[in-house]
Amino acid sequence: MKNHPLTLYLEINNFDYFFFVVEIDEQDNFKIIYKSEFRLRDTDNKKNLNLENVFNEIKRNVYLIEQKIEYTFNEIVLILENFSPTFINLTGYKQLNGSQVLRENITYILNTLKSYVYEVENKKTVIHIFNSKFYLDNKKIDNLPIGLFGEFYSHELGFTLMDTNKYVRLKNIFELCNLKVKKILTKSFIEGANTSDNFKNIDTFFQIQIKENVSKIFYFENDALKFEQSFKFGLNIIIKDISKITSLSMDNVQMILKRIDLNDKLSNDELIEEKYFGEDNFKAIKKKLVYEIALARIKEISELLLFKNLNLSHYNNGSKAIFLEVNDKYQFKSINKIFEKVFTSKYDGDFKILDNLNSENLLITANKLVHFGWKKEAIPIATSKKSFIASIFETFFG
Repeated sequence: MKNHPLTLYLEINNFDYFFFVVEIDEQDNFKIIYKSEFRLRDTDNKKNLNLENVFNEIKRNVYLIEQKIEYTFNEIVLILENFSPTFINLTGYKQLNGSQVLRENITYILNTLKSYVYEVENKKTVIHIFNSKFYLDNKKIDNLPIGLFGEFYSHELGFTLMDTNKYVRLKNIFELCNLKVKKILTKSFIEGANTSDNFKNIDTFFQIQIKENVSKIFYFENDALKFEQSFKFGLNIIIKDISKITSLSMDNVQMILKRIDLNDKLSNDELIEEKYFGEDNFKAIKKKLVYEIALARIKEISELLLFKNLNLSHYNNGSKAIFLEVNDKYQFKSINKIFEKVFTSKYDGDFKILDNLNSENLLITANKLVHFGWKKEAIPIATSKKSFIASIFETFFG
């Protein structure tokens, strides 16, 4: 039996399920003491998801985990990716007429805006609420201006929602496994919080992830998650383009991208060496051609993700930081450099390439969010006694 409290996490990404058990000892040392994964292989899409199979697999895995580590869980934290969240940003107001901003004012705005969200999106459930912006007499304030005097106060909140049917099904599955869902976190929220913690002078940014077969972009503003979008293409689309135009096999294209330095300084005389052709017949293929194919496709990817993405037109103004993660599975020699060239040529904000976030760092951040909250996460408060409201707001807003 474990002496330290343990937390059970489950990351769900389409049909991939990743279980983690996290331990924090007396010295606040973080350790993943168990991890496992399984994939539902008998379904083609989320619409055909067999709930009985999901329940049986989760129940079986939880049982195995508890037997393995000799510990019984009654709560679980869910990390969700690719669940098509909805994002709504609303602003509430309070006419002060020279009086102070009170905690009750904030409570009223939080609960009023949340109620409005549920009226508009009555088939969705709120899973995150963020304090986005505070204005007192049209002056932006960094923190909640409780106690300050003014004429007019406005408070912007960002809401992240998920489909209520999916939310209820998930809760029911875990309740049948005798597990209460302690917290639901979107993976983008965790990843953005991790980036914000690592770059403390940057609180507004786009973060882009290019994986093998999918890509994702999300937007943080004032340390609050405002938007995310997923795409059904990744590095595979670059490999396929080069393979199609050069008639090289996909495997050989991958080998070339790993081992050859492709850049804009290549001459028209430089050919791909015969040793990179593998089982393909050798033929004269210019390195510059491969570079230009990759460059053209990466330009198109950058436009689809960000520069011509109509869903981001409201946010894509001014100078903001861009963080890029490219799947390190292939370890392509030049792809990161080409991405950097494309983005920096079109954007005047900071551009940084990040290492892929590993499971440990993801869970360290998730664990902080679960146990200590996030500096911009807001909690709506039910009407109650003033002392209770004050104590709750003191906990979450300081």
